[in-house]
Amino acid sequence: MNTRHATPDKEQIALLEPFDRLGLDRIALVATAQQAHGAREELGREAVWGFDTESKPTFFKDQVSEGPHVVQLATLNKAWVFQLHDTACRAVVAELLAVRGVVKAGFGLGDDRRRIIEKLGVEPSDVLELNVVFRERGYRKDMGVKGAVAVLFNRRFIKSRKATTSNWANPRLTEAQLVYAANDAYAAVRVFHALGLAKSG
Repeated sequence: MNTRHATPDKEQIALLEPFDRLGLDRIALVATAQQAHGAREELGREAVWGFDTESKPTFFKDQVSEGPHVVQLATLNKAWVFQLHDTACRAVVAELLAVRGVVKAGFGLGDDRRRIIEKLGVEPSDVLELNVVFRERGYRKDMGVKGAVAVLFNRRFIKSRKATTSNWANPRLTEAQLVYAANDAYAAVRVFHALGLAKSG
């Protein structure tokens, strides 16, 4: 099948209405073992999670990232933003990422995967790179979350440059950071379902 589809450019996306993001009322910050166990119980009811990570940015050529500092998992109804300072919380995140039979869908996950292996000591299981799905369907270049949301929902996914380059290693994340992180994972799970990838029955 040689069908090729155009990926919308920045100017086209800028004209669209904003994507309906999760608000703070549907975002859970997870920083302790108790919170992590609660999140694991809720996430265990779903077969697909949106998945992403955030790391404190590096600004120098040879600077090595110590990330990820945050791991995000989301369902169609809620997102969990896990901080990795607490060792017990970190252990639950490692366990969640290694669980088999649950799809972890996201965009540009190659670097995230490598960092997780280094920091958490686990190989994430059943990871689905959504850019690959779009490529298989005839989109020439990586879609990324912005392109995918524009194509599937005719909406503009807002990414704050300030949040992108903020310090994700901070013990206290801002509300803007929480909304940013949670919605990266939430948009991924929305895209997964919109692509018709969920198994029926």
